[in-house]
Amino acid sequence: MSTRTLTRVLLSVLAGGLCGVVVTCGVLVLGVADDGDGGVGDPTTVPRLAPEQSATPSAHPRHRAREVLRRWDADRERAWRRADPAALARLYTPGSVAGARDIAMLRAWTHRGARVTELTTQVLRLQVLSDRGRRLVLVVTDRVAQVGVAGVASVGGLPRDRPSTRRIVLVRTAGRWRVASVSPQPPARS
Repeated sequence: MSTRTLTRVLLSVLAGGLCGVVVTCGVLVLGVADDGDGGVGDPTTVPRLAPEQSATPSAHPRHRAREVLRRWDADRERAWRRADPAALARLYTPGSVAGARDIAMLRAWTHRGARVTELTTQVLRLQVLSDRGRRLVLVVTDRVAQVGVAGVASVGGLPRDRPSTRRIVLVRTAGRWRVASVSPQPPARS
């Protein structure tokens, strides 16, 4: 398999591969301006939470969900950058198909000598379907805005990611938010 093909596969998995692989994969999640109706606003930078901060409930469920998602993404990005499958596994519930695929892809890339050095995801839309304290059901539309890969020959420009929409179920167990499932979701129609 050529280096260009490997890089395209990685981008596909890290970006649109969320349909069965991962949630939003990112070093930094770019949020949307809060327009009050769950719609798309102008993308704006949302600062990352410090590791010791908790995603506490706020007055608006979407704010809480955005915090949970941002922390999860930061932890996932860190696991990918460190090529740490054990850390990645802790981000998913036991038996999560999305987790198994994410870990398998990380191991495959590590085996080939490739490593993710940068991964920036832009969240274009976030809708909270359910927030029951320890269980969040979200519909997220996002795209990978930037990805960096080391350990493979230069491949020139990477393909651009297109927005994709997924239904994501996160559960809080043992003091940590974990992804239980990820499934394709048709984009909302305006």
